[in-house]
Amino acid sequence: MAISAKMVKELREKTGAGMMDCKKALAETDGDMEEAVAFLREKGISKAAKKADRVAAEGLTNVKTEGNKAVIVEINAETDFVAKNENFQKMVDTVSHHLLTNEPADLDTAFSQTVEGGNTLEHYINEQIATIGEKISLRRFAVVHKTDNQAFGAYLHMGGQIGVLSVLDGTTDETLAKDIAMHVAAIKPNYVSRDEVPEEEANNEREILKQQALNEGKPEKIVEKMVEGRMKKFFEQVCLLDQEFVKDSDQTVEQYVNSQNASVSSFIRFEVGEGLEKREDNFADEVMSQVKE
Repeated sequence: MAISAKMVKELREKTGAGMMDCKKALAETDGDMEEAVAFLREKGISKAAKKADRVAAEGLTNVKTEGNKAVIVEINAETDFVAKNENFQKMVDTVSHHLLTNEPADLDTAFSQTVEGGNTLEHYINEQIATIGEKISLRRFAVVHKTDNQAFGAYLHMGGQIGVLSVLDGTTDETLAKDIAMHVAAIKPNYVSRDEVPEEEANNEREILKQQALNEGKPEKIVEKMVEGRMKKFFEQVCLLDQEFVKDSDQTVEQYVNSQNASVSSFIRFEVGEGLEKREDNFADEVMSQVKE
């Protein structure tokens, strides 16, 4: 039987399952809507959909490298307890490997790709939700390439609460690159260098500092010089190369990498739950929600 878009839409509205899962369920049941609903329930997919509106702000980051290619990933769960679960950690590794191998352009493409076993990545993650019992979401990832004259630095802090992937030019020393990744994890710069800071952001900061100086009653003729001095502190906060290197505070990061005949090309830093609203646990409500399911 031909499966129409209208049928898929109806099943999605009934179950909350993903489009590809609904299409497969209808194909398996020859278009019978009730059997398709049952099919999804048996597979645990509709159970996963019930959890879709929950907050998942815990989880893990992961970094994988293979030759001249690397991936950094964040996968979220609802509790840090589940993040320590062996099955969840195995799933993070499986998803990371898939992303590194297949290099999807974005999340939508990733979810529609086929993983080992013949199902889509979306279906695989839904199966893990049904098994583990919490909302799980692949939040973000980035695939990065390097040349033979560059080095990847991969670092996971606190077992994956923070993940950093750095790329250094002019060296193949992965230990050096990892040192820079560790610094990024600890100090949390926003940019590699001052050149990357958006002009609007720098100008806004400069104006704020100017008003602060004027409000302090400083003479206008020296305000500009004061502002430039304080802008140096601003750049030290947001720019990696301007920061004191965590392993040697007598040098900036730029001075340190230059002393190794290298330079920093880029970095990506993922922190679990960054920018997400953490849920407030209520044990009684949690128990009741499980009883009702």
